[in-house]
Amino acid sequence: MYKFKSRAASDLIMLEPNGRQILKIIGKDDAASVDKGILLPAQMPQAILALEAAVVQEEKMREQAAEEARARGETPARIEGISLRQRAVPFIEMLRRSHKADKEIVWGV
Repeated sequence: MYKFKSRAASDLIMLEPNGRQILKIIGKDDAASVDKGILLPAQMPQAILALEAAVVQEEKMREQAAEEARARGETPARIEGISLRQRAVPFIEMLRRSHKADKEIVWGV
């Protein structure tokens, strides 16, 4: 389980696979950052862009799969589970608030 903390926002708790996915997207998936780490305000704009790009990419892939199913005359598979957008939006909001307040985000401490 990951608990992301910032003095500019409420704590954000994620299950380990989801937290690791977010960390990978923002480039904090090295061995030293996986268990505990810090995201500085200067790094936050790039992290926001990376998350937003990953969300768009996932949505395009889902739509492409649905279009391919329709082209084959099949009903597109029902999307199960939580999308990356749903998981990333609270973290993106935390990033925005923390960046605006010039406060870091930490985890594992």
